This record gives sequence, structure tokens and C-alpha cells, in this order.
Amino acid sequence: MKRTWPRALPALPGVLAVLFVLALAGLAAPAVALAHGIVGRADLPIPVWLFSWSAAIVLVVSFVALSTLWRTPRLQSQHRRRLVHLPRALEWLASAVGLGLFALVLYSGFAGAQVTQANFSVTFIYVIFWVGLPVASVLFGDVFRALSPWRTCARLLVAASNLLRARPRPGAGGPREPHRAPLRYPARLGMWPAVAVIVGFAWLELVYVPADRDHPATLAVLSLAYLLVSVAGMLAFGVERWGANADGFGAYFSLLARLSAICRDEQGYICLRRPLSALASMPVGPGTIALICAVIGTTTFDGFSNGGVWRNAEPSLQELVAGLGLNPTPAIELTYSLGLLFCLALVAGVYRLGIAGVRGVSSRYQTPELMRAFAHTLVPIGFAYVLAHYFSLLIWQGQAIGYLASDPLGNGTDLFGTSGYQIDYTIISFAAIWYVQVAALVAGHVGALTLAHDRALVLYRDPEEAVRSQYWMLAVMVAFTSFGLWLLSAVGT
Repeated sequence: MKRTWPRALPALPGVLAVLFVLALAGLAAPAVALAHGIVGRADLPIPVWLFSWSAAIVLVVSFVALSTLWRTPRLQSQHRRRLVHLPRALEWLASAVGLGLFALVLYSGFAGAQVTQANFSVTFIYVIFWVGLPVASVLFGDVFRALSPWRTCARLLVAASNLLRARPRPGAGGPREPHRAPLRYPARLGMWPAVAVIVGFAWLELVYVPADRDHPATLAVLSLAYLLVSVAGMLAFGVERWGANADGFGAYFSLLARLSAICRDEQGYICLRRPLSALASMPVGPGTIALICAVIGTTTFDGFSNGGVWRNAEPSLQELVAGLGLNPTPAIELTYSLGLLFCLALVAGVYRLGIAGVRGVSSRYQTPELMRAFAHTLVPIGFAYVLAHYFSLLIWQGQAIGYLASDPLGNGTDLFGTSGYQIDYTIISFAAIWYVQVAALVAGHVGALTLAHDRALVLYRDPEEAVRSQYWMLAVMVAFTSFGLWLLSAVGT
């Protein structure tokens, strides 16, 4: 049968003209780039504006290809295929590893040298945990669920409680019922506590001014406090319920794990599934959209606050804030806090604008319903921003674990014979890093575009109506891609 183009596509050229005008600021970015975490400029083989135009064209071509070739939903079911059964003992071994690493973080933070570069805890938290685990979650599934030290502690306490309850009580006539969470988690609260955790961690990393924010002892105190609060919450509201909603790190890593082609089913089997397909069944409750926007927004501010635009505007903003009668340190913190909130609001506003365009196609669905229906499409963008922004940090600073593992306290020990290891900054070139960053941004946005198109085919039974509904989502993807490339290229300029 002869394939015909949807009648919705003739209107596309006019829409594309608008898209390119909206993205013009991003496409006109300076032709320089600074890798995150190291001082130096990239000697790129082609100018940044050509990267930007190419990325936008890839998105447009992908949109046209989806409109003509992808006519029925394909990502609404995961199509799992079992590979191997994972023994329960292996899961508990992973939990023991996670608990041991957490204990090492606390021990090195409290007892080790209070020097950022020489202490195991700082690099582990900011590089391996914050950057490495998201990558591992996408590659291997929800590994943090087994590694989580607070989840392990809560499960051990619940198991111990059940063991004690199983013993017959003298004169009571039998064992007591197993441990049950005494409180019911408020449904209206949803994932808002997780949002607070992620934004709070970003605030600690990006806004908190005192030098001791990287102080090992400070990080150890905060880590211990988070462990105690998490365990208390899990015992009060249920391990899984609290972990899925209020544990910011668990919720964040679990969200990214839905991008993975690897998962573990209820019977303990490791399975393969269609990439991206797990996002279609992602539950969207209170705070879910805010959590995804927080991932994108905090990463955006990290890049934006290191760029020339922010650095040029920062002194004036600080003077304005200082006019309120604040001392210099609180004035700086408030200035950066406002910048962080602005980036969070910007991301949410762009998504809201895209949904408003989708809403204009048909009055069949209300705006809140559409925002929930397409929320999962932002997840690939969130990971794309994280990978693009922190890739060089992971590749370079992640090597420090090689010598910090041998000397976690920074006192001159050499447990594994690697304390003399040095970071090899020639392991990858600046140009190669830039290629990875651009590829991550483009792939993430193409994935988001694919998810949005697949969901539109479910909501709008007419494929042509589904295509028309995605014009504004295409605008959102082009805007996010252009802005992401601008952030990467504008750092340090």
C-alpha cells in the first residue's frame, strides 16, 4: 500500500519558522566550550553554531519521520524478556556493599583529613553518588534500590521486629502480627518531599557560600542526619511507600532507571525490555512533574551560574539584594537562591507553554490532564542535561576514587597500592567530550519527542490530530536542546 503523508504536515513549515526564531538565541552561542570541572577551552573541529543548527535539524527530521512512519503506539507496553534469576542472597550482598560504603563515607568524613581533595567522602558524594549513580541507573536499572543504605537499615529493623514478634509471648497464646507501618503516608503529599531533597542538595552544592559546604565533616553530619530521617520515615510510613515518595535520591534514581532496557521483575528475574517503555506506565502524582523539572532546573542553574551572562549580572544583583540590609554572605546566598528558583520556574514554564499548545489542538483534554499525560517525556531530557553537564566531571574526577580508596582518610595509607595514582586528563580530549555532550542532548530530546508522539497516538485516535498536537512539543524540544547547547558553550565566556 502506498504510504501517504499526514495532512497535518503541510502546516509544518510555518511552525518550523517560528521554532527557529525562538531558538535563535541558543543557536547564536559563542564558538567556545568549557568542560565542567576543569579550567580550559575546547579546540572544537567545527563551530558551535553548526552543532546547534545540526541538532535542531535532527529534531525536525525525527519529528517528520515519526509523523510518517510511527502511526501506532509502540511504547505503551514493556515486552519484557527474562534473562536470569537474581538470587535473594545477591540482593542482600549489594545492600551490604551499599551500607559499607556509607559507613566509609561517615568514617572518612569524621575521622579523615578535613581536606576536600584528600578525603574519600567528598568525591564519593559529589561525583560517584550524585553523577555516577544516575548513569548506572540508566545502564543497569534501579541499582540504588538494593544499594540504598537507609532502605537496608529500615529493612533490617523491620526484619528484626518481625523476628521478635514471631516469638510466642508467655501467656499470650501465640506470636504477634508482623510489623506494619503505624502511619499512612498522605496521598496529597506525593513526591513533594523528594523534590525538597533534590533542590536542597542542589542548594548545598551550588548556593551555600561558606567554605565548609565541601568540608568532609559537614557532609558526614548531613549524611547521617539524612539516614536517621529516612529510616524513621520508612518505619513510620512503610519502607517502599516512603522510599518511592519522600526519599529524594531513591525517587530520582528510580525515575532515571525507567529509561533503562534492564529491569528486575517481581519474581526476581533480570529482564530486558524496550528502552523508554517503562516511562509510559510511570505513575504521575502530586510532585512528580516538579521532581522532573527540579532535575532539569538544578542542572540548568549549575551551568548558567558558571556562564558569562550570570557572572556579568551577578554583581548588580548582589548590590540590589544587599540593599535590603543583608550582610555580604547572606546577600550572595539569596542572589544565587533566586537564580536557582528562576531556572526551576523557567523549566516548568517552558513545559507549561508546550502543553498549552497541545491543549489548543482539541478541547477534549484539560491542561492538568495533559501535563500529567506528557510528564514522562521530560525524563530523557533530565538525564540528557545531567550527562551532558557532568560527563567531564565523572570521567576526570571520578578517577580520584582510584587513589582515595587506598587512602580514604587522607593520612598516607596505601591499602590497595593505588595511593600514588594520578588523574589522567589526557584520557579523553575536549573535542570528544563536546561530541558526547551534544550527542547526549540530541539523543535525550529525540527520545522525549518519541515518547510524546507515542502518547499522542494514544490520546488522539486520529494520527493527524496527534501530529498537530505535537507541534508545540517539538518547539519545547528545540528550545531545550538549543538552551542546553548554549549553556555548554557559554560557560566561562
